[in-house]
Amino acid sequence: MAEFVKWMGEWCAMVIEVVGVGLIVVLAIYALTLAVYQLLSKRFDTDSIYRDLRQRLGRGILLGLELFVAADVIYSVVVDVTFETVGVLSIIMLIRTFLSFSLEVELNGRWPWQNKD
Repeated sequence: MAEFVKWMGEWCAMVIEVVGVGLIVVLAIYALTLAVYQLLSKRFDTDSIYRDLRQRLGRGILLGLELFVAADVIYSVVVDVTFETVGVLSIIMLIRTFLSFSLEVELNGRWPWQNKD
């Protein structure tokens, strides 16, 4: 039974990671395609196209990061529970949290907990 749980944990973590990578790739292609279309249609100025492209790419990366964090948690908790893996998970979570906050500030110009006003 323990082997089955370990196998399911590995499988679930891998599926979530693949979905995260796929989501980032699909959203990046969408954002780039839309930017090229807007650039060629010449109905938009280049500053707004650039700003929109950065917003879309950033949101795609943020969404992918959230899925990677979920996959890491599943893998670390279900598959291989040792002090070393918990420590590695903690470091990964700190780095990804820092990246998420940095992207959020970059995209919106404010901290996530600040009002939109």
